[in-house]
Amino acid sequence: MPLLYILLYYTHLTFYLNLEKEKSIMEISNGAVVANGNGMIRKKRWGFKANERIIGCDSTIRGTLSKLTSHLNPHDPRPTVPFSQGDPSPFPSFRTSPVVEDAIVEALRSAKFNSYSPNCGVLNARRAVAEYLSNDLPMKLSPDQVLLTAGASGAIALIISVLARPGANILLPQPGYLFYNTRAAFSNLECRSYDLLPEQDWEVDLNTVEALADENTVAMVIINPGNPCGNVYSYHHLKKVAETAEKLGILVIADEVYGHIAFRDNPFVPMGVFGSIVPIITLGSLSKRWVVPGWRLGWIAAIDPNGILVESKIMESLNVCLNMTNYPATFIQGAVPQILEKTNGEFFERILNMLRQTSDILVDELREIDCITCPHKPQGAMFSMVKLNVSLLQDIKDDMEFSIKLAKEESVLVLPGSSMGIKNWLRIMFAIEPDLLKDGLERIKSFCQRHAKQN
Repeated sequence: MPLLYILLYYTHLTFYLNLEKEKSIMEISNGAVVANGNGMIRKKRWGFKANERIIGCDSTIRGTLSKLTSHLNPHDPRPTVPFSQGDPSPFPSFRTSPVVEDAIVEALRSAKFNSYSPNCGVLNARRAVAEYLSNDLPMKLSPDQVLLTAGASGAIALIISVLARPGANILLPQPGYLFYNTRAAFSNLECRSYDLLPEQDWEVDLNTVEALADENTVAMVIINPGNPCGNVYSYHHLKKVAETAEKLGILVIADEVYGHIAFRDNPFVPMGVFGSIVPIITLGSLSKRWVVPGWRLGWIAAIDPNGILVESKIMESLNVCLNMTNYPATFIQGAVPQILEKTNGEFFERILNMLRQTSDILVDELREIDCITCPHKPQGAMFSMVKLNVSLLQDIKDDMEFSIKLAKEESVLVLPGSSMGIKNWLRIMFAIEPDLLKDGLERIKSFCQRHAKQN
């Protein structure tokens, strides 16, 4: 009997020691463990790993907004003032037209748009976009020159993918819309930033463009009306851009997401007017002019009467890429003809009047804030780039810290210029209700006074 107890004791002791050994190895490895055939414990090696380039490319506006939003004070009873994102759709003064809403309802109830869409888009929708764009061009576009995409972001991703051959580079505006930089970096397409000149109404520094371009430059991007600067380029300046691109032998990607949103002296001129000088890829969407950014319907239009885009297989490649991407919801495509043809001018004029009014409020109120300067009154789009003088502030070192502390202390969200390639500037979106706009600017004024250096 004692011998049996001794054997049981040693059996339990051995089991306990092995268990502790296994637990220790698990704690040291801090990972998954498995036993091999000899009862030894080793760390399991998994065969998958995340693409590190994705994390390295997270310099998007959405990423910056997520960071700023995380600093909002949940106990502040005041409403958050969203000066940060170009989405005025929540505000009553910027509600879309009833014609637009009716078109969606009619398309949905027709039961004609419940099937898959052709990859390039529903023919009637492409025809409607071609006719809409042709109204402002010296040539008539065909539906074959138009591709529908999942918003303008989808259009950007598509054209960047097509242009991203090994060793190639693309010229991007600074400040600009950083989604281009992010998509290009993800696709291993080198980004080279040309300057916009604040003292000249944010015109393109064409000398910089020529200095940056080489035999591997495939395209330059121009954003008009300007995001983030709120500028509207003149016919004369756009012609110079086209002539410079033709001289360099590069494609012009014309981002006209804010097309026709021009409410002061300079009328909107589409870059496609100069398609006979240089091939143009125009990007647009319903999002801004019709105030429906969540609907995600964009387009790519090839404006190239000389046939260069066909010869270089750009159009063929775009169509191939469409086979590997998502297209916009079919029922929204079904509503496009009615939206483009029947939205009346009164709706557009009302939106432009509101933007003119709110941009005036912005400029007037900013004059009362010592550390912020607005170099130019906005001419179009929904934004203004303003200069931040951090030397007048005692505990804020740059635009990012300014934006974080402003969110935390005043529940006001502004976009730091560093997220658009220009440090110690701020982008302020003014397409919100006038009373909320004034309230937000008053909070910024109080914030700046509180953090001002004492003489």
